[in-house]
Amino acid sequence: MEEVAAIRRAALDAVDDVEPGRLRERIEQRLTDGSMAPGVLTVLSARAVHEHLLDATDREPFPSEAVTERGAGVQLIYEGLGLTRSLVQEDPWSVDASENGHDEADIDADMAILVADILVARGFYLLARTEAADAAVDTVRAFGRDQTTRRVTGDASLDRNLEADVFELAVVTGTTAVGGSAPGKLREYAMDLARTNGSLPVADGLFSESTVDTLSGLADGPPDGGNVATSADH
Repeated sequence: MEEVAAIRRAALDAVDDVEPGRLRERIEQRLTDGSMAPGVLTVLSARAVHEHLLDATDREPFPSEAVTERGAGVQLIYEGLGLTRSLVQEDPWSVDASENGHDEADIDADMAILVADILVARGFYLLARTEAADAAVDTVRAFGRDQTTRRVTGDASLDRNLEADVFELAVVTGTTAVGGSAPGKLREYAMDLARTNGSLPVADGLFSESTVDTLSGLADGPPDGGNVATSADH
């Protein structure tokens, strides 16, 4: 799937200037190993609207570079929040180890949280001047509320909201990139796609050739504000 490579390249380009090199390498490793599904869904959503919904006589060429950059923004936000979620669950700062070992664990955890912060910040930067900027903020706020509630209640099911919310953000980001919108039924479909057990599968295993057709059919409806229904509404 060519979209996978394009999203990964754009995400890596967005962090190319991070210093020092050791920190950048950790970020690059995270992006190299991760599923590019959120970013790819952004591109597929944009393509669905562009190819199937807009009047062909007035349609401009597909803005591949701009859409890919938005997809990278969604991907970076997901990677940063996903890493944060892992750190919250594992609480590596409380590792029971020797004094020197504990110091090393603290340094590694501190580096990880810095990586997470940079990923989210760069993702926000790529979406800051787009129609999806508010939706991105809502996604991060919903994540914070979920993790706060999880820590108090121990409800691990809240962890699954992240993928659902990010996929919803992806379809909002993609459809608005080409002048469309994401009706509620489209956002619900995206959230259902994300409800997997454990980590997200690779994009090739999650999206089929019929995905764009399904997305275009669900997007064919009147705009309803384009707001992301975050986990606070689940």
